[in-house]
Amino acid sequence: MIVGREVWRRRSWRAYLWPSVAFLMGILMWPVMVFFTSSAIHMLAHGAWAQTMMLAGASQLALLRGKVRSQLWELTLPFALAVSGAAFLIHEQNPWFFSRAAFLHHALGWTAIAGAVITTGRFARPRSPVFNAGFALVLVAFAALLFCDRNVAPIFGHLSPLAGGR
Repeated sequence: MIVGREVWRRRSWRAYLWPSVAFLMGILMWPVMVFFTSSAIHMLAHGAWAQTMMLAGASQLALLRGKVRSQLWELTLPFALAVSGAAFLIHEQNPWFFSRAAFLHHALGWTAIAGAVITTGRFARPRSPVFNAGFALVLVAFAALLFCDRNVAPIFGHLSPLAGGR
């Protein structure tokens, strides 16, 4: 929301976009926790992500609808990012350059921690273009990291024809 709340909310559906996505990501983390984890630390990490993302999304939706009035609910987003970043870093036991997955976990973890700092700044100074642009850049950084980590991403150079179609 670099342009500000007034411009962003000219279309009513836009206000619900980010909180709905955050809540949906929290819901979708539960099946990941149940079906795709192999250790207790991974289950705890995914469970913490699910709970905090759902809390952040639900509180943002409640603020939009006027169900809660205190602006302190805005602090659930930095809390969710801090928990997510810590979970990324804690549950990856391997060092940065051990594997591509280890690198991705570390990079996403530190990006989430930076996002927590930036969103706390957004809470303190809501009209700051620096903090608003920083939040947008955190989302772009997440997308870029996830895109570049695909198995068939061109960044990894030549791939075997057995690796899948491009």
